[in-house]
Amino acid sequence: MDAPEPMDRIRKDLKEFASYSAHTSPDYMKKKFGLNLEEIIKLDANENPFGCSPRVFEAMNSCTSYSVYPDAAQTELRRELSLYTSMPPECIVCGAGSDQLIDLIIRLTVKPGDEIINLPPTFGMYSFYGKLSGAQVINVYRGMDFVICFDEIVSQITPRTKLIFLANPNNPSGNITPKSDIQALLETGVTVVVDEAYYEFSRETVAPWIERYDNLIVLRTFSKWAGLAGLRVGYGIFPQYMAEYMMRIKDPYSINIAAQNAAIASLQDKEFLLERIDHIIFERERLFGLLSNIKKLLPVPSKANFILSLLIEGRAALLTDTLKQRGILVRYFDAPEMKKYFRISIGKPEQNDVLVESIKEILLGDTQW
Repeated sequence: MDAPEPMDRIRKDLKEFASYSAHTSPDYMKKKFGLNLEEIIKLDANENPFGCSPRVFEAMNSCTSYSVYPDAAQTELRRELSLYTSMPPECIVCGAGSDQLIDLIIRLTVKPGDEIINLPPTFGMYSFYGKLSGAQVINVYRGMDFVICFDEIVSQITPRTKLIFLANPNNPSGNITPKSDIQALLETGVTVVVDEAYYEFSRETVAPWIERYDNLIVLRTFSKWAGLAGLRVGYGIFPQYMAEYMMRIKDPYSINIAAQNAAIASLQDKEFLLERIDHIIFERERLFGLLSNIKKLLPVPSKANFILSLLIEGRAALLTDTLKQRGILVRYFDAPEMKKYFRISIGKPEQNDVLVESIKEILLGDTQW
């Protein structure tokens, strides 16, 4: 029997698979442009500019059980999350970031050839994991002001449709989908995954509806509000029957001990962290006003910790590259519908001021724009 060609060992449907476009590393910036790390203003990944709670370091330093496997049942963390969300611990499942939970939800509900409905422009991991699992990803593009097109969504639902993914607030646009529209989606009977990664910034949730709808899943994360992006902690709120199956199929030790301790410490210091969120929200509105005063920009109102901006004249890719050369990282998306946009994560006031002045200098001081 002849040995297969090397490329024949790869799944045919994944040979053209594109990796997720992640943010630029500060280390890369240091090598590429000769910048010191403290000179780099990182506003490209929706991270918390203030970092995590001081209690996180205390909890991680005081832990003496790093040589022991973590609690696979996530008992203490789920109990703390129950207090935070007012939802039963039996309905909560934690994962290594909400990314892992997206993967597991698709594995649990979708067979190869089944369909998931994606609402771009939106978070790229929905289609990423959908395609990785062999699902058919049905894109229903958002309309004016990034509003979902309910009638178009319903027209795409078939017996093979297993999931609808809805980021709320949406990433990268930052807009909220009205609860009436979410309820209408749930009434279709298809399982709806409402990703509330930016809940602490929007203060809007449908989590209590879990008790009414057995086809609703709510996802959240510690990456944004709690400043734990590097530790990868997310959680989902599920109907209890689904949570039980999620606990069966998840990796036994999906969250390491350091991450569990950090998440618990964050929840126990939530007043401190939520006060910081108030500062970020205030800064978001201040930055929106500053961007609105730049003639060639049209920022999109946001309920998250970022602002998407339309570049009315010029090339957004060139603007973001020019900012990068100055040590300022913002996010550019190369999808056709996003060519004129770039996204700014809310930084500290002094970072945002440097960003705004740099954009003004680039747009107003160079004739190519």
